[in-house]
Amino acid sequence: MTAPLFRDDPYLRDCEAQVTGITPEGGIVCDQTVFYATGGGQPGDSGWIDWGQGPVAIATCVKAGDEALALVPAEPAALPAVGTRITQRLDWDRRHRQMRVHTALHLLSVVIPLPVTGGQISAGKGRLDFQMPDPPEDRDGIEAALNALVDRDLAVTEDWITEAELVANPGLVKTLSVQPPRGAGTIRLVRIGQGRGQVDLQPCGGTHVARTAEIGQLRLGKIENKGRQNRRVNLLLDR
Repeated sequence: MTAPLFRDDPYLRDCEAQVTGITPEGGIVCDQTVFYATGGGQPGDSGWIDWGQGPVAIATCVKAGDEALALVPAEPAALPAVGTRITQRLDWDRRHRQMRVHTALHLLSVVIPLPVTGGQISAGKGRLDFQMPDPPEDRDGIEAALNALVDRDLAVTEDWITEAELVANPGLVKTLSVQPPRGAGTIRLVRIGQGRGQVDLQPCGGTHVARTAEIGQLRLGKIENKGRQNRRVNLLLDR
């Protein structure tokens, strides 16, 4: 089992950890990690590890079983033995930009209140695919509404519900292509805004900024036709 430290504190940039295993593909499994593992349209984190032999670049982090996460070296390298204590350090600039984009995509699903059929996040841009037969008539209005939500500096917090509560509230799930993982007994919800100022609440396991103002200004990119019933809406960070 790998304790996902990023879930409790997405701003944690480094940590000490103990190697608990090496996967057949050469991934390094630890007892805990600050590296987010690829999932839900969000790429795994990159960065470095060190155990006194010089830093080794980590290209990504992936799931390696139900509760284990593996750090994947960027190039073939000598790996730390099981039991070794290592230091993990994120490529923080990349992670933080992904946090900004991920939170911005939640806002996009508020401004365009249609079922989501897919999505992808990267450092600096992202996209959502919507069940949208016709293109939106006012793209400038969409961009303005997004930036208005950013400027409100809404708090981004989390909550947890049981799987039974999610089943009883199916409207919380906006994505048609990806369902929240089940089996652990509880589901993490990400909330934007508080009380009467709440604008969004949906299941999500990704990393997010603490307040919407941290996203910065957004630009609406291309709106692409992806089939008779689908449109892809691209979103970019302004800086």
